[in-house]
Amino acid sequence: MSLRPPGQRTLPEAIAAPRRDFITRDGWRLAYYAERIHPGRPLVLIHSINAASSSFEMRPLFEHYRLSRPVYSLDLPGFGHSERRTGGYSPELYARAIADLLTQVVVEPVDLIALSLSAEFAARAARLVPEHLNSLVFISPTGFGGRPLPNSSPLGTLMQWPKLGQWFYGLVASRPSIRHFLNRSFVGPVPQAMIDHAWATAHQPGAPHAPLAFLAMRLFTPDAIDLLYDRLTELPVLVIADQDPYIGFERLPSFIVRHPTWHRVTLEPHRGLPHWERLAETVAALDDFWAHPPRQGMS
Repeated sequence: MSLRPPGQRTLPEAIAAPRRDFITRDGWRLAYYAERIHPGRPLVLIHSINAASSSFEMRPLFEHYRLSRPVYSLDLPGFGHSERRTGGYSPELYARAIADLLTQVVVEPVDLIALSLSAEFAARAARLVPEHLNSLVFISPTGFGGRPLPNSSPLGTLMQWPKLGQWFYGLVASRPSIRHFLNRSFVGPVPQAMIDHAWATAHQPGAPHAPLAFLAMRLFTPDAIDLLYDRLTELPVLVIADQDPYIGFERLPSFIVRHPTWHRVTLEPHRGLPHWERLAETVAALDDFWAHPPRQGMS
């Protein structure tokens, strides 16, 4: 049975830039925005995963850097203008999607910024195509919390009954729910345009499939530190992490101490989206990191 949210409307563009499609090695049609007027090292932006994700989440960074360098923003499988299949969503799928964008579309080495859970996907992609990455930036990355992830979620059982899944998705994708969750991620007021676009993208055909896989805990990597982050020992990595209502960073300080190619900055006050509420400070931290990346052997 196909899950189709009620109230479907035409999905507007997340970013006022050319949007194109490409086909991954897995056969998925994925959309990406690109601004390639200026020369320089390409910047690739990867949005987070939730009930209403899309490239809109990365728009402030796209708008800033499009004035000085090539910039790309990918709509991940199941989100935005990309294909939304009924199944097949996994951490490996998302890692391959990022890797395919780098190898098929951008081609040359990039600086990559990933938000929240997509940091785990980017870490996987870095192992697949390390030669296509110059640096990584993780904003509010998952995987550093003090509590281990559960092995399963009650939603995994719920997904066996599509009508129940549809009902639950309808709750989390409603305007009041979207406003509630975004309010928790902002110190100040949530931009109305963000709420409107989140609702629109959450009400496209096939929109529930990927978010329900996320809510069922199928897209997280248990022991992400050991299996993913510990293995990033060559690339310079910047982490921007302060407070986030949905993510813990209890193990991040000790991890940074043990990894000389990693660096952390804090830009409070914000709640997980510094590039929306503290754009100038975020840009300053990014530019400083790219100008002076940490390397092996540096103290």
